[in-house]
Amino acid sequence: MEQLAAETQRTEPEKSYTTMTAVFFFAGLLVVSVLYITIPIGSVFIEEFRLTAGQAAWVTSICSFCYAFGTIVFAPLSDRYGRKRIIMFGLVLLAMISLLTGLFSSYEAILIFRGIQGFVAASFAPTALTFMNELFSGRKRVTAIGFISAGFLMAGIIGQLYSSLVNDWLSWPYVFYLYGILCLAMAAVFMAAIPRDQPETGAQRSAIIKGFTTVLSKSFFRYSFMVTVVILMSFVGVYTVLESYLREFYGLNALEVLLIRSAGIVGMVLAPFGGLLAARFGTLPLMRSGLALGAVGISGIGLSGNLVVLALMSIVFTAGISVTVPSLIGLLGQFGGKEKAAAMSLYSFFLFVGSTAGPILAVFLMKHTGYVWTFEAIALCLAAGFFVTFPLAKKAAVLSR
Repeated sequence: MEQLAAETQRTEPEKSYTTMTAVFFFAGLLVVSVLYITIPIGSVFIEEFRLTAGQAAWVTSICSFCYAFGTIVFAPLSDRYGRKRIIMFGLVLLAMISLLTGLFSSYEAILIFRGIQGFVAASFAPTALTFMNELFSGRKRVTAIGFISAGFLMAGIIGQLYSSLVNDWLSWPYVFYLYGILCLAMAAVFMAAIPRDQPETGAQRSAIIKGFTTVLSKSFFRYSFMVTVVILMSFVGVYTVLESYLREFYGLNALEVLLIRSAGIVGMVLAPFGGLLAARFGTLPLMRSGLALGAVGISGIGLSGNLVVLALMSIVFTAGISVTVPSLIGLLGQFGGKEKAAAMSLYSFFLFVGSTAGPILAVFLMKHTGYVWTFEAIALCLAAGFFVTFPLAKKAAVLSR
């Protein structure tokens, strides 16, 4: 890994660490936003295509579902063809697919192209995480991964804000048109700012693919992935039902809903410092704190009965998620060993399996139990993740010997 970083520095002009970190942050924010841009316009699809709430939720879930499988496909491809080449390919193709998606006027066509969007978008996250591990070392690596993790998390809110604003000012097809243009612009920036890398050898590629089965055979990773699933399942699930909850129970208009959604960004400021916090307090204690905060925040959203308290609880919730993600990435990096690249790919896979399940679970619970119990049930999912960290800690202790 360090050798590859040295080789990259010899073959490319010296790049600014700050510039590269910023480019990875904004690229991650942009690419992962595609998973969330249909959450605020679900009600538009319901009216325009005469859908049920469950059918509208699939416009988001199909994207996450295909994204999850894409993470496994693109990991070995990036080993073979190079990290930068795969990311560039993904950005340009994502732009083309997004521009086409806005042209369709049928639910079925949009569903298909949302699936393609998700699959192509998966070319970025696992590839970028591995790439940053290779480009940077020491404290720079920890900080850079903290920032890109912040981008991934902020995408969940920024993507929704972007979609809401564009839909209100223009119409829903422009959500996809403008997104495609942004992807093309980001591809140009990425090309200029990020150095080339060297593809892996055939033996190294075989080791990565074989690493998938090795990772899944170890209980440490299985416990880690149990925690991974509940992170985005809770995040996407909460924001899937939050808008209709705010409209029905508090009578908020579109702008007021937007302001409540955006409050969660405040909690995201901890994400870039997740690595530093983990170094100070320990990875597992930080993960437990994040899961506990997240569960308390969701529970508070459902039980608050007051808009100010609800907004504060949404900040607590996102703050918890924002420190859980980098601590989990750090744990996998610390104990991943030779299977680190495979572990990161499977981490991305299970993260977005949870993202797929989130809207479906939330809509099902909302339909059968009501809003309050929906939030409380999702909080219990994060609480379950909290308790999984205890057997996870035992397995980590065995690996550290």
